[in-house]
Amino acid sequence: MRKLTSAILAIGLAVTTPFAAAAQQLSLNEISGYLNTLRTAKGDFTQINDDGSISTGTIYIKRPGKVRFEYNAPDSGLVVAGANTVVIYDKKSNQPAETYPLSRTPLSIILADNVNLGRAKMVTGHSYDGTATTVTAQDPANPQYGNIQMKFTGNPVQLRQWIINDGNGSATTVVLGDMQVGGNIPNSLFDTAAPRNNR
Repeated sequence: MRKLTSAILAIGLAVTTPFAAAAQQLSLNEISGYLNTLRTAKGDFTQINDDGSISTGTIYIKRPGKVRFEYNAPDSGLVVAGANTVVIYDKKSNQPAETYPLSRTPLSIILADNVNLGRAKMVTGHSYDGTATTVTAQDPANPQYGNIQMKFTGNPVQLRQWIINDGNGSATTVVLGDMQVGGNIPNSLFDTAAPRNNR
């Protein structure tokens, strides 16, 4: 269950939207605009967990506020966020599904209806290494929930990976695969009342 708990704090997507950018540091306004154009997406991801183990799976995103992670075997886990709630289901465990508010994860920053990285005290790091722009963001009202460190490339803007540093000191990295952007994703995939039936 620990691995799946860190999973909801560390998912990511590699999507391309029509924001052209030169090979230079992307501004916070450019990145916010890029995230705000993203409404639906699905694709593969590879997750490097804090203990060094690797998980893979498929992610479905429907902004605002909805995301679903289906983990491949041997994990066979399921994480669903919707209706301001996160549900973590591990069918290998006899324990009930773990549930907590979406607002308690840094994931809520990029699932918000209006992403504004220019908010006071939200961004704690903004750098460029010659290839990618890295932005570290937190909920300014609840920094104790940790932060999300996102890496973007430009021309066009694309999110390549992210690292979640949670409030317990654990770090989880997600390397992003190709994503299909746009199209219809049914709301039933994000039903937190019955995630088991959706798999």
